[in-house]
Amino acid sequence: MTIAEVSGKLGISPDTLRYYERIGLIPCVNRNKNGIRDYTEEDCKWVEFIKCMRNAGLPIEVLIEYVSLFQQGDATIEVRKELLIEQRRRLLSRMEDMQKTLERLDYKIERYKQCEPK
Repeated sequence: MTIAEVSGKLGISPDTLRYYERIGLIPCVNRNKNGIRDYTEEDCKWVEFIKCMRNAGLPIEVLIEYVSLFQQGDATIEVRKELLIEQRRRLLSRMEDMQKTLERLDYKIERYKQCEPK
């Protein structure tokens, strides 16, 4: 699959895909005889994983560490698991904060609605 196809399929710009590859978030993408990137389904799974984690707010540095550990093999499974557990904990904390913010917004909106002329 070309970079344009992956970009369209996954909703990520070609520039972002190149950047992710350059910093090591996507393991080395194969190239065809003309030097054009040729993404495999496995590459696409990595892109989907990275997109999901970034959308959840995980820092790029954490994801780089995770991918690096993954590439080192099964000896790093426990470290990877702990890294993900910590990120999950942080995400839950942010979700709680966001829920409080949402409740406050709802309260303020309701107050404004009460002030509207009937």
